[in-house]
Formats: sequence, structure tokens, C-alpha cells
Amino acid sequence: MQTPAQALGAAGEAATAAHYERAGYEVLARSYRHGRAEVDLIVRRGTELLVFIEVKTRAGAAHYGPPETFVSTRKKELFRLAANHLQDELDWRGDIRFDIAALTQLSRGFRIEVFEDAFF
Repeated sequence: MQTPAQALGAAGEAATAAHYERAGYEVLARSYRHGRAEVDLIVRRGTELLVFIEVKTRAGAAHYGPPETFVSTRKKELFRLAANHLQDELDWRGDIRFDIAALTQLSRGFRIEVFEDAFF
């Protein structure tokens, strides 16, 4: 059984996936794991771009600081390891990008802010 925080996080990840799909991306993986690394969402645009996304969902409009501070140095390292592994697995030759999706829950749905190329 999910806690309320886990349910909110799952809803935020689903909303983020839908956001990228509307923008023409294909969802490749949700909660992708490689070793100790977990990437919330991985999407692809054709053969040219693979995007690794960290989703941060908040229940309210409280300010939590700049989005780039949402991801620790260790998390960035783990993202890079997961990205390298998936690129090898897919024999990926296109570009990659690391995004942060910051979501705030509204009375209906979420406000989504995407920070492209948020790190590395």
C-alpha cells in the first residue's frame, strides 16, 4: 500500500510522462534502475535524443529553492551511471539530456516546470 507521499510522487511521474508524450516524446522507461541508480523517467525523441528525467512533486506552492538544488551530487553521479548503462544497452548514438521536472499539485492536476539540461 502506498503512502500519500508515494501516491503523490506516482501521480507526478504520470503527469510528467503525459507532458513529454504531448510534446512528441516516447516513454521508454519509468523508475528505471541500474544498480543503486534510479531514474524516474526516460523518454526518447526519435533517434536523435534520449532524456533522463528526475521528477520532483510537491503538494503545495511552498518554495523549496532553485530546481538545480533538488538533485544531489551523488544523485547526479548515479544518473550518469544509469545513462551510460542504458546507452550501451540500446547502442545509443544520439544525444542525451538530463532534465528536472518540478511539479506543484493544484486543485486539479499539476503545474509542471521542466528544466532542460539541468545538470552535466
